[in-house]
Amino acid sequence: MQEYLAITKALGDETRVRALLALRGGELCLCHIIQLLRLAPATLSKHMDLLVQAGLVERRKDGRWCYFRLIGANAQPAARRALRWTLDALADDPVIRRDAEALNKIRCADPKELSACYRSGKY
Repeated sequence: MQEYLAITKALGDETRVRALLALRGGELCLCHIIQLLRLAPATLSKHMDLLVQAGLVERRKDGRWCYFRLIGANAQPAARRALRWTLDALADDPVIRRDAEALNKIRCADPKELSACYRSGKY
């Protein structure tokens, strides 16, 4: 029951779903997702924590950088099914398509440049 509730909570918010689907194209630095969603770093970190806790996203640290990716084949079956359903259900959603187009540009940016939002307060 707890696994199911964690998954449904994670998928019950548009911001978290957009962040989750942003990872379709591969691993992203938190800075990339901040730039895409235009959220404060602390706010987005809390959203990403819920996705990790639900077992939908994996996190890895590399120095001061934090990277996220979709779960792999070794993930819990319920999380894999929920992820597959979400990806299929929103594949043609206009917001998700716009996010994918924006991410193509954002991915080209250096994470060090994007991380300026931490210092300047701009995001």
